[in-house]
Amino acid sequence: MTNIDMSTELRHLLRAVKTALELAIVTGAPAELVNRLAGPAGLLEALSQLPLEGTASGAMLPELLIEARSAVDRWEAWLKVRGAAA
Repeated sequence: MTNIDMSTELRHLLRAVKTALELAIVTGAPAELVNRLAGPAGLLEALSQLPLEGTASGAMLPELLIEARSAVDRWEAWLKVRGAAA
């Protein structure tokens, strides 16, 4: 993946995670879910400000991307169940 692609993916995922985190907070999602979103949101925010290629911060990015996507997926699943129960 090129730097531009990685940068774009990082930006889009950061936006998705931050939005999910904000919505999870205001909808009263369980603390475990909020915390699961908060970790990747903070790390993605920090990494988005740093050079990534060939650095220790870049090396942690692949696992973080998976963790962030997983957290957003869990949020969406919780929201779907909550909506069905409401």
